[in-house]
Amino acid sequence: MEQRRVLLIEDDADIGHLVSLRLGRAGYVTDHALDGHIGLRLFHETHPDLVLLDIGLPGIDGWGVLERIRDISDVPVVILSARGLETEKVRGLQSGADDYITKPFGHQELVARIGAVLRRNSSHDFDQESYTDALLHIDIPRREVLVHGRSVDLTAGEFRLLLALTKHAGQVLSPEQLLELAWDDPTGIGASKVKFSILRLRRKLGSEGPATSPIEAVRGFGYRYRVLETSDLLGHSG
Repeated sequence: MEQRRVLLIEDDADIGHLVSLRLGRAGYVTDHALDGHIGLRLFHETHPDLVLLDIGLPGIDGWGVLERIRDISDVPVVILSARGLETEKVRGLQSGADDYITKPFGHQELVARIGAVLRRNSSHDFDQESYTDALLHIDIPRREVLVHGRSVDLTAGEFRLLLALTKHAGQVLSPEQLLELAWDDPTGIGASKVKFSILRLRRKLGSEGPATSPIEAVRGFGYRYRVLETSDLLGHSG
């Protein structure tokens, strides 16, 4: 099995060294950055499976790093912080973090929680290996999406969201259901991100607006994927 890669962004060199050693013993490949700018560069270069992110970083702080990561990726992020206030934890989860660990922490707990986050983010299993209708084709094992035969680049979260919608085609799913299916968000925090993810997904599927999109908003209830027929597409193209 290929080793999982963790990017640790932590300005304390001693903590970084100890965490890297512990993760290495647990079978992870770890890259360590001492500030946010280097962390973002390594994020683009190494394509980690998970990011461990300190908040109190020099230069661009952890909140800024998290925001930039979430702009382009849904890779799991676990915050490491000495700030243990509930408001800080809520802010972290609302900003898109998958977990929040308060310093000081036990290394066994850290490894266990990293494993739990990675399992949670890889447990979105579907019975079929592909989905096809008149608009799109999804190759699930290869994580490939084609719209009218053209490849579309989706983030991991957008891919899971599209899978959840197509798996339940014709069924109205509430934002809370979509959070559970696509993000596995047990906190219930941040349901508004479903709306913005739907908007981005519609654009990437080539829809000019809600009327031409296969993803319908059902006011007061949620969203539904309607299977488009060839006649539907021909009607809009005219």
